Amino acid sequence: MTKHVHLLYDFARPHTIIATSVQVITMLIIVAGWRPLTPDLIGLALATLIVCLALNLYVVGINQLTDIEIDRINKPWLPIAAGRLRIRTGWRIVVAALVIALAGAAILSAVLWITVSVIAVIGSLYSLPPLRLKRHPLAAALSIASARGVIANVGLAFHYQSYLAVDLPLTTLILAGVFFFGFALVIALYKDLPDAHGDRLYQIETLTTRLGAQRVLQLGRILLSLCYLLPIGVGLWSLPAANAGFLALSHAIVITLFWRASFRVDVNQQQSITNFYMFLWGIFYTEFALLSIYQLTEPF
Repeated sequence: MTKHVHLLYDFARPHTIIATSVQVITMLIIVAGWRPLTPDLIGLALATLIVCLALNLYVVGINQLTDIEIDRINKPWLPIAAGRLRIRTGWRIVVAALVIALAGAAILSAVLWITVSVIAVIGSLYSLPPLRLKRHPLAAALSIASARGVIANVGLAFHYQSYLAVDLPLTTLILAGVFFFGFALVIALYKDLPDAHGDRLYQIETLTTRLGAQRVLQLGRILLSLCYLLPIGVGLWSLPAANAGFLALSHAIVITLFWRASFRVDVNQQQSITNFYMFLWGIFYTEFALLSIYQLTEPF
């Protein structure tokens, strides 16, 4: 039993599981604010988390099932590429995950069902023929950025509002939407850095195969720095409020750490690039925590 759970965990890509879980919890904190932690609120969070994790499993699973040969070169440790999970079993898992996500979302709220449906369609178009958007750098980046950075966050916010009947913190949501869209664009760019060899071999065009790893790394630095100018600028503009100072200072520290880490990357070493990519996901998780703290310190 433990072996099967671990296999499913690997198939679901752990870093995306963490990201989805953090998003679900953070958006609840932003919408609910200082609301008492009741059994109903915990149940809402858990039910929403199950739906979103099932959706996450479908999206990352369908991507692995359509990239088996490429993954045997780029990510040979993945369950299907490594032969630890049969292809037929993989298809059964992703179909079951999609059914659970859609059915669960329909039970919880219309807003969540629309959100899940749209992201499922984007995930399908990204991986499946005939469109297979991942073959086209701009379309691939926009798909990831819109789904992970905007649609998921906004959809969760309105889903929670339908239960809690509260006013949405629109300023925080707009800030989050713009910021995480840009952040997810950088994730989409850097996602292909470790995969250049397999992508070239199977004629998957990415910015890395087109421009080279060093140029894509620099492009990501510029884009993420522009993203961080937004919360830093909002924080400085809103001074002397305490939470404004926290917003500016915390983001200045994080972007400094990112630049420091980015200059330590050896683009000729796949492990170095992979470690940096995982570091970027760590920053992504941190941003949701910072956003939660900022929202909870908003004056009443």
